[in-house]
Amino acid sequence: MTEIPEHLRKRAEAARAKAAESAAAEESAAATPAAAPASGGEAAAAADPAASRIPAHLLERSKAAKARASGEAEDTGGGGTAVATATAATAAVAAPAATAGVPVGAGPGGHTQRLLTVVKSGSIQEVKASPVDKVHTWPHLLLPEFVAALLCTAFLFVFSAFVNAPLQRLANINQTPNPSKAPWYFLGLQELLTMFHPMVAGVTIPGMGLIVLILAPYVDKNPSNKPEDRKFVISLFTIFVMFWAVLTIIGSFFRGPGFNFVFPWRAGLFFEF
Repeated sequence: MTEIPEHLRKRAEAARAKAAESAAAEESAAATPAAAPASGGEAAAAADPAASRIPAHLLERSKAAKARASGEAEDTGGGGTAVATATAATAAVAAPAATAGVPVGAGPGGHTQRLLTVVKSGSIQEVKASPVDKVHTWPHLLLPEFVAALLCTAFLFVFSAFVNAPLQRLANINQTPNPSKAPWYFLGLQELLTMFHPMVAGVTIPGMGLIVLILAPYVDKNPSNKPEDRKFVISLFTIFVMFWAVLTIIGSFFRGPGFNFVFPWRAGLFFEF
């Protein structure tokens, strides 16, 4: 249950004490002759209606009854005095009865105040998104990448200053090397040209491979970084890498003069690193 604040508890105790004092005063007033309290209560209500606990409709009814009683007294003579006295007594009895129905601790007009709950002070802003573990691109990602690029550039600069590049002699158009091979990163494509039509080997198969790699993130939307949870994507990438790796190895070490298939441990190695 919610704990009631101290200032509200003190206010309720003061209201109960005040109500008890009012009830004691009304009981002492009811012990006196009926006519005097009635006249005093009506006079107080007429002077200050808000200070009286008698509802306004009961006061109006009492005034109307007094007016009728006074009219009957004028018509009947001595009999009117008894009627007026009885009416005043009825009003005096009705006043404590009406007051007795007011609950203890009621405010002006008999209204009560109820404390439903106490809300502790806090933020009123609604949280629309729960926080997740994220890292900003700058500087947490781009700064290390930039430093790594600088280090690689410095290493290549120093390495090229001390080690000569393995360049061959000038090309001779009258003497074509046999076999004539593309650089190692294009040997997989050159190997495909020996097996399929140039349109299929140079456009269709590489294009299909690129399209499959582009669509892979949209097919597998698993956010997990664990390899056991990303079997589809890992299998797809493994097939792609092994496909080109096998073609590159065959074109590098198993193709001899005329780009024919040879065994390197028999015919020698026709590839320069």
